[in-house]
Amino acid sequence: MKKNFFLLVALCISTFGFAQERWISGIVKDGESPMSNVQIQIINEGTSVKTNAEGKYRILASTGDLLYYTSDGMETIQIRVEDVTRVLNVDMFPKIEKLENVTVTTRRRASQKELEEDYYFNPNIIKTVFGYLDKNKASYSVRTIDENRILPGEYDLANVLRNRFAGILISDGVGFGTNFGSGAGTGFAGASGVNAGRTVFLRRGRGPAVFDIDGQIFTQFPDFIDVQNIERLAIISSLTGTVRYGSIANGGVVVINTKNGIAAPQRDKNGVIIDRARLRNNFYDGKALSADNILNNAPEYLKELKSSTSFAEAKASFEKNAQKYASSPYFILDSYQYFYDTWKNEAYADHIIDNAYLGISNNPVHLKSLAYIYDAQGRVEKANETYKEVFILRPNYSQSYMDLTNSNRRMDRPKKAAILYARYFYLLDEGFINADTTMFANMINREFNNLLSLEKTDVVGASSSKKIKVDKEDFDGTRLVFEWSDSEAEFELQFVNPENQFYTWTHNLEVSPDIISREKDFGYSTCEYLIDDSLSGVWKINAKYLGNKSLTPSYLKATIYHNYGTKSQREEIKVFKLDVEDVNRELFTINKTSKSGI
Repeated sequence: MKKNFFLLVALCISTFGFAQERWISGIVKDGESPMSNVQIQIINEGTSVKTNAEGKYRILASTGDLLYYTSDGMETIQIRVEDVTRVLNVDMFPKIEKLENVTVTTRRRASQKELEEDYYFNPNIIKTVFGYLDKNKASYSVRTIDENRILPGEYDLANVLRNRFAGILISDGVGFGTNFGSGAGTGFAGASGVNAGRTVFLRRGRGPAVFDIDGQIFTQFPDFIDVQNIERLAIISSLTGTVRYGSIANGGVVVINTKNGIAAPQRDKNGVIIDRARLRNNFYDGKALSADNILNNAPEYLKELKSSTSFAEAKASFEKNAQKYASSPYFILDSYQYFYDTWKNEAYADHIIDNAYLGISNNPVHLKSLAYIYDAQGRVEKANETYKEVFILRPNYSQSYMDLTNSNRRMDRPKKAAILYARYFYLLDEGFINADTTMFANMINREFNNLLSLEKTDVVGASSSKKIKVDKEDFDGTRLVFEWSDSEAEFELQFVNPENQFYTWTHNLEVSPDIISREKDFGYSTCEYLIDDSLSGVWKINAKYLGNKSLTPSYLKATIYHNYGTKSQREEIKVFKLDVEDVNRELFTINKTSKSGI
């Protein structure tokens, strides 16, 4: 596993490997039954096949190819082929058709009172300085999104506007630092910079847009807005829609409704919200499987291991089952983890990995799973060597850089981590790596800024550190970072707050195809969730595994940063093997005090 680290730097600026053709096979279903005559084609290649009567297909494809799955009445599915892709079992879902060319014979305009009553249950209604507006009944174009389109952890309003609405141009003004999401690498001058006045342009050739925030007009970019506090956001760019605002809005209007800026919904005499559209009940019912219940669904070889009463008995069990399962990487990882964690026998656990290493050494998914386990065990040197192996296999993946930089920080090598960041930003500038301007860019900028904030002196030395200004962290509290080994993994993360209300982030092709497509395009499998100090008490984090298209487990790594951005920041790493599908399971809890987040 030992490699010359300088080889990594050379590899990361080269075109690594060649696209090798191989057969991709699988079964296409409608969620329950196999689907015949589903067309699978490689875009821009002219290659296509159809599923047979059993829903099976087989197609010759290369790494980087885009597979399109189409069938009458079903939503089209797009999947990018990766280096490890061999099996793709796909579930298709019905297409929701929008009615067009409907003839309306009569129309009654809803009153302001009715629009106000419907606001909480109709996402197409926004509140402006002139009253409530239903975009579906307006005589001009209004583009809207609601809070469900804003990802956990997003904090930059400019990025939300850029990436949710096409055609918007944002001038970032002049300030210290650079926006590394669009290419950087000019030193260690902060990861986000200080803006000297952003300006939003909705249409070229017209002036800047103004902001209508909870019924108040602002002509300057509202840097004070907490993105996670936005309930609805709308773009009104037509002259017809902005005429009431006067000449100040010649460049259009960005309407923002915040969660605490709109009057509370009406309630009945019992204090219950008057729900004209049956408001979703988001109170947690407590239904999640514990770790013990998950073990009941574990493979038989693992149950047998865990029932052993001595090391000798466990060893005999492993050696017996190895004759049957030795080719399974999941058997190897389970067995290694068991002997290391349960019997504290490092030598025997490492022996299991060494004997099976050739079987997983060329598979970045299995290597990442192993690195996650090493991280959770505190074996940072082993994890670092494994992340290097993944880096060699995937030098063009953004995730490879963040994994390796964080690994170097865990090994107390902040200078080496900083050099890797500089290399990453340089490659962005030179176009060797594609730049994601949404989730991953925010995350890696946050990571880099955190490194400088806490370890600046170690990175550049005491004398130089005084010359470098670092942006103040924009978040105080507990930061959760989730990573998954298999990019095809589909799952739900459930965050239950101390008041027993929950938020669910869904990662699957039906709900979040754009997110998954972007992850594949830029090479990352991670997300973050930020918990501030506004609610004290116990937070519960659960997960529901939905599968990964190859009917195999996936590994989920959760890094919990307590007291994030402060001198007392510390991290805690947990790893979960996701194998039982369609059941909500307990992952971990966080006990939040009012300030410390511990």
